[in-house]
Amino acid sequence: MRLYIAEKPSMGRELARCLKEPHRPRDGFIETGEGIVTWLFGHILRQAEPEEYDPKFKRWLAEDLPIIPQEWKLLVDDKCAKQFAILRGLIDKADEIVHAGDPDREGQLLVDEVLDYLGNKKPVKRILLNALDETSIKKANADLRDNGAFFNLKQSALARARADWLIGMNLSRAYTLAARRAGHDVTFPIGRVKTPTLSLVVRREREIENFKSVDYYQIKAEFNHENGSFTALWKPKDTQEGLDSEGRLLAKKIAAAKLAAFAEPPLEGAISAYQKTKKKESPPLPFALSSLQVLAGKRFGYSPQLVLDTAQKLYEKKLTTYPRSDCEYLPTNQFADGKIIIANLMAAENEELAQWARGADSSQKSRAWNDKKISAHHAIIPTRVKAPLGGLSPVERDIYFLVARNYLAQFYPLHVYDQTKLEVSYKDEIFAATGRTEIDLGWKIMYLAKKQEKEEEGSKENDKEEENVTLPPMAKKDRVEYARGEIKAKATTPPSRFTAATLLAGMKEIHKYVKNPEAKKQLKDVYGIGTEATRATIISDLIGRRFLKEKGKKKLLVPEEAAYLLVDALPDEMTYPDSTAIWEDRLHSMSEGEGTLAEFLQSQIAFTRALCAKASEVKIKTSEGHVCPRCHKGVLKKRQGRNGDFWGCSNFPRCRMTCNDKGGEPDLAQAQQKSVALTGNISIANRNYEPPPDIYEVLGDPYEV
Repeated sequence: MRLYIAEKPSMGRELARCLKEPHRPRDGFIETGEGIVTWLFGHILRQAEPEEYDPKFKRWLAEDLPIIPQEWKLLVDDKCAKQFAILRGLIDKADEIVHAGDPDREGQLLVDEVLDYLGNKKPVKRILLNALDETSIKKANADLRDNGAFFNLKQSALARARADWLIGMNLSRAYTLAARRAGHDVTFPIGRVKTPTLSLVVRREREIENFKSVDYYQIKAEFNHENGSFTALWKPKDTQEGLDSEGRLLAKKIAAAKLAAFAEPPLEGAISAYQKTKKKESPPLPFALSSLQVLAGKRFGYSPQLVLDTAQKLYEKKLTTYPRSDCEYLPTNQFADGKIIIANLMAAENEELAQWARGADSSQKSRAWNDKKISAHHAIIPTRVKAPLGGLSPVERDIYFLVARNYLAQFYPLHVYDQTKLEVSYKDEIFAATGRTEIDLGWKIMYLAKKQEKEEEGSKENDKEEENVTLPPMAKKDRVEYARGEIKAKATTPPSRFTAATLLAGMKEIHKYVKNPEAKKQLKDVYGIGTEATRATIISDLIGRRFLKEKGKKKLLVPEEAAYLLVDALPDEMTYPDSTAIWEDRLHSMSEGEGTLAEFLQSQIAFTRALCAKASEVKIKTSEGHVCPRCHKGVLKKRQGRNGDFWGCSNFPRCRMTCNDKGGEPDLAQAQQKSVALTGNISIANRNYEPPPDIYEVLGDPYEV
């Protein structure tokens, strides 16, 4: 008997529907003519919590850190116990198993960890379901792989999960205890990806707070040529008086004097440099999840989580392919599907899509079709199923529109234009101008419908407005005449606050934010921090836990007070993304067979030990209240003892300072008389911090910390 194990019930039902009849639904599985289909509910197994390794870890004690499991434990999630029992029985009866988890790192682990937990020795095949329409499922089922070929992908997922546990469980305890010693009633949910992401927003906010605008001045001059007039921008020499370190002219008087000098005869200048280049621009690639999330955020203001949820709905409705893809390329064997998909879009209930589909050439092949760029999954595109756009929600229609448009762009010609750059030599100064002349809009015709879509074009060119100017034909050494000039006052602007969409883009392009210059170069081509599936969740979680809040109509992200406290308490190793980005690169390399799980975890254990040690010495600003007169590191907190109320230092047991309660306030006169450390049991309430029973609800799923 062949047993298919899907990642969740909805996928299992779609898979069963495409297998041979008869179909007999049972409790927790479906019988078909080609075997039995069953399913998981995501992670049906969970990682054991610290106290499940040893009950003593229920109490948070600094001396117990770091907690390093000698053997990693997985436990059946209580909510999934019934389905797990069904799964165990089916695996016992099976002759062959087909792994039908999502085609990514996490999907690989979900099923593999169950098979490993049960000690399965039966042969396992892998089905890669990049789309849930009938054609795609049948094609994938006819091309089953050996699951052993995905061992490295599983190891990478396992390394990520265990590293997140080590850092999340240990550093959350270590730095929460440090904050408690300073009198703060907080719990820090520290994560390998979450914390550097939060730090990006905190540092950006401080840049804005400390920003001082600088006024500077530019001179634009109009020149006459025999073929027409044009405008050029004055480029000051490095030796020009009044420039700042960025080459901006800060003195208005100097600008006015220069402008007056330019207007004095003789007015003749010359073209000192002239270059005209034909440029060909490829269409933007189809979407990976993150690029779809960023664009939908800019275009429609949708949050990354909403985009992911909507893409998942479209996938389950069989209208688009697998959503959690980090790939922007397509396999060549899907090129032939273009004819059917284009034909479907011609009849779409959207006039723009229908018009663009009519202009598409199904024989046109863009750079998107590249088998060398494909791993377990490919870019997000429409399936061969017709989309009933009228029956979709507004958000679903918007996301489908973006996906379909990027797909259609692959069947359009290149965008071709002439780019012109010139320099004018006038009065021993240089003026520069850049322009362009459109030759063939090609695919770009689909991206010019609305001005606000400029950022959607996928173009790497400079966005200066001068670049869209058409310059008259001319040649080097041609004579020109100065006609007039004007001073343009400018002011530097602070960096923009992040939105959920731009923060997600920052997580993907993390090399821009690393501290170490050498690491910046090394990490330019990495996959960022987090995964396509988890980035949106991490941002939503930071907002939900009130470390960040969204402000105004544009939903700009602003740090809450707890965010500053957390970021200031942690060393650079956790607040800057350098280490996390390097780890992500190593995890990706591991999925391709480079490096081992043991090597990666050893480096994580060493990192965790080092940061736990730093936590014991970290200096955190004490909370508002009565600073302890003995240690000056904690604050006096009101406690309830056997003989009534008293006040004790939050830095206990390092500081055993206590004093009596006097009218609801600490008796500081008595406290100052205590010049030696006290011993004995003050009160059970004043022992090391023991977290509330629901602390793991506060910290989140160890897989996501």
